[in-house]
Amino acid sequence: MPAIYLDNAASTRVSDEVLALVTEVMRTSWGNPSSQHPQGAAARGHLETARLRLLAALGDPRGTGEIVWTSGCSEANALAVLGAARIHPGAIVISTLEHPAISTLADRLATEGHEVRRVAPGRDGVLDPEAVAAACEGAGVVSIIAVQNELGIVQPIAAIVAAVRARAPGAHIHIDAAQALGKIALDATTLGADSISLAGHKLHAPKGVGALWLRRSAKLEPLWVGGGQQHGLRGGTQDAPNAAGLGLAAERAVAALPKQRTRWLELAATLIAELERRGVPIRQLVPDHRRAPHILALAVEATPASALRNVLSSRGVYVSTGSACADGDTKPSSVLEAIGLAQADGMVRLSFAHDTTLDDVMQAATILADVIAGLSSRTRG
Repeated sequence: MPAIYLDNAASTRVSDEVLALVTEVMRTSWGNPSSQHPQGAAARGHLETARLRLLAALGDPRGTGEIVWTSGCSEANALAVLGAARIHPGAIVISTLEHPAISTLADRLATEGHEVRRVAPGRDGVLDPEAVAAACEGAGVVSIIAVQNELGIVQPIAAIVAAVRARAPGAHIHIDAAQALGKIALDATTLGADSISLAGHKLHAPKGVGALWLRRSAKLEPLWVGGGQQHGLRGGTQDAPNAAGLGLAAERAVAALPKQRTRWLELAATLIAELERRGVPIRQLVPDHRRAPHILALAVEATPASALRNVLSSRGVYVSTGSACADGDTKPSSVLEAIGLAQADGMVRLSFAHDTTLDDVMQAATILADVIAGLSSRTRG
């Protein structure tokens, strides 16, 4: 039986359409985009098309922001947070829900002498905009994740940005949108943030490409200097093939969102219903109205997370897992602890993509039920 891949929040398969475009640009437009001859112009043309596609996908077709192409979301986050911290004096404010790509940047800035403030969510995993704003007196940089990667919790980003602006109007506000674009509505022009980071491999584009949307009035110090490409923000020859792939992937993801959202919610409901029919002791950790539709996080009663992941993998079902306590080779999750997951319970994250099928979900439910039953009996024994 082919493997069932339900770990799309970690990475997606490159779509056939994106792969075709990337390889076509590689074959036909291999010139340096900075070169002043037809090959360079061809590469620049692909970059421009990709830029326009990505701006449109972000709800910014008029270009109130610029696109900085990066090697991925981690680099985009670093450019935004480190680059802003070197210009904007004041504290660094993040939430306790952040991906390590942000939290480790805050740790680094703390070692450099910056004050770092971390805001915890409520027991439902949702940040209170006023609580975030209250931590922002004298802040220079504020960074918040739009969709929490472990649980899929959608944060009230627009309300947070508005509250922070009222309290710290000079702060640079950054949004980590790795799990948001193409999964929830995202409009850079109305959001009010200064920068938004994106990852290609979450959208059926290749790994190794990402982008930073940067408000044109926002100022950053580059991570390194080079040949002055990308308005001096990221020196180095630009990757036209992968940028083209990300632009197309973003365009396709946003266009498909209304249909995919409905389909993903139906797949999740079907999986839960099948597990409940089989008497599996699971609990949905985030209600549908508070989560991104592609991420379904389930608590599994009295089941070690690492054992659950390993046995599922051996049966050909690929997912992510976590727990609120140390569990073999699995580090405890502060996020799962914050929302009150019992230390004896494990969490399984199933995440869907454009190519996830109903058959995938039904087969996964059958195997998941069998694996949990086996692990539960072993735990009881």
